[in-house]
Amino acid sequence: MTGSQVWDDVDDYFIHHLAPDDEALQAAQRENEAAGLPNIAVTAAQGKFLQLLAQVQGARNVLEIGTLGGYSTIWLARALPEDGRLISLEYSARHAEVAVRNIARAGLDRIAEVRVGPALESLPKLADENPAPFDLVFIDADKANNPHYVEWALRLTRAGSVIVLDNVVRGGRVVDADSTEPDIVGTRAAIELIATHPRLDGTALQTVGSKGYDGFALARVLA
Repeated sequence: MTGSQVWDDVDDYFIHHLAPDDEALQAAQRENEAAGLPNIAVTAAQGKFLQLLAQVQGARNVLEIGTLGGYSTIWLARALPEDGRLISLEYSARHAEVAVRNIARAGLDRIAEVRVGPALESLPKLADENPAPFDLVFIDADKANNPHYVEWALRLTRAGSVIVLDNVVRGGRVVDADSTEPDIVGTRAAIELIATHPRLDGTALQTVGSKGYDGFALARVLA
């Protein structure tokens, strides 16, 4: 049995027992595929991890940077109380339309809001609204801008908030200090920002599974 087949089988086992999809999540996956969205959403096991992380955090306000079709948005929004709030920022209007339908079908449109446009334009507008600090920020957008997203996450959070940065391993390419590829340069800059910023304490983990070899960084806001 190949390594990738083992990864798939283990993911299937964990998902079956610990993170089974329900109809709303399955419908979101079908809708995303039918709309031709790229197959880059989190897995069910990863979605359940995000949901549990938000619940452990006692999150009431969540910011997601990178909506895609709203699959991860559904997992996160389900962790919030009835009066909770999730704002998700999506560059593509077409992706956002799919996500809005998926979120509404899941019965979460009172909690989760999708805002369309480049995140680096949406974030200053969001800051101008002076929202309540976000308890958790999930960053899963264009990797070149990862350090900017981390900086904005710091501006919009409080001591004790958690920042999750997805897809940081890049198939192992993150170790290439000489790379000029924007996703590697941006990801390395974000990791090094987490490492050196006085308001952050973090780590990163490598993962394998049905989405291949990757990983995420997790940072806690200290002050």
